Amino acid sequence: MVSKLSLIDGYDDFLRELKERIRSAQVRAVLSVNRELLLLYWQIGCEILMRQQQQGWGAKVIDKLAGGLRQAFPEMKGFSARNLKYMRAFAEAYPDEQFVQEAFAQITWYHNTTLMEKLKSLEQRLWYAQQTIQYGWSRNVLVHQIESGLYHRQGKAITNFENTLPKPESELAQQILKDPYNFDFLSLGKEAEERDLEKGLLKHIRDFLLELGVGFAFVGSQHHLEVDGEDFYIDLLFYHLRLRRFVVIDLKMEKFKPEFSGKMNFYVAAVDDLLKHPDDNPSIGLILCKTKSQTIVEYALRDISKPIGVSTYQLRDTLPEQLQGSLPTIEQLEAELEAVSMEIEDKE
Repeated sequence: MVSKLSLIDGYDDFLRELKERIRSAQVRAVLSVNRELLLLYWQIGCEILMRQQQQGWGAKVIDKLAGGLRQAFPEMKGFSARNLKYMRAFAEAYPDEQFVQEAFAQITWYHNTTLMEKLKSLEQRLWYAQQTIQYGWSRNVLVHQIESGLYHRQGKAITNFENTLPKPESELAQQILKDPYNFDFLSLGKEAEERDLEKGLLKHIRDFLLELGVGFAFVGSQHHLEVDGEDFYIDLLFYHLRLRRFVVIDLKMEKFKPEFSGKMNFYVAAVDDLLKHPDDNPSIGLILCKTKSQTIVEYALRDISKPIGVSTYQLRDTLPEQLQGSLPTIEQLEAELEAVSMEIEDKE
């Protein structure tokens, strides 16, 4: 039954506007509290650092200070000796308060301590902090992305996007692809075939989606296309919610061959004609191979008309040590995907 209030002219729009204002206020309140806490920790770290440098205070003073603060503020957490040492390290790493506010105050203290623990490079810390803000990563997802070497893999696929897509579309599309892809949640035998790889990825679809990145929505496997009375099947079909385009994935259990690009060109053209909505952007293709020669890939893609990328993948037994790490739990992945969904709903 329709509510009488819903029939009042402008009521629904007014209610929607109020909800948006309240949500925005809640977000600002949380960010404000987090920012103040980060600045407090930074200031405490600066004071400790200054007294150690100017007055010769030793490391043991931190233990004494922790006891004094916890006694004065028993209701507050965060004043352990370990955390005070993090505050000192935080202030030492970032001596400029304005820089701290602009670069790190939008992520939690636990995100910041993770960045300090796991990364030495300021450039990488900034990059992961920006990614965390943009995609709403939990601390555990951030740890996984660092341990999987995402900084070194993001946007590294060989593509022809610069010649087949206008800017800035080409740059945005480039950034959603990686090389290599980390499939350390799979363990396939030497006799495994492409169908086994596909089944493994579908069995671990949540892990696969996390590795693909935020914004990918699974459409189907062995997706059927009928062209001029003949049947064709796409290994994996995705839709990227942010870029508003289909992503066609072709799986290969071998080294890249030039003929793979022609087949993918056909698939992308067919998807554009048969599946793409008028409001969608042009589809892109991704060929995932066991290995590749950069020169051969570049020649193969040079005169291809459709946007195509080529990447490699690495399984559990073949991953370099620096790329090995534990994946986040299903709950952590769901939290990340929920954040993306909320962002999309807000934009709509």
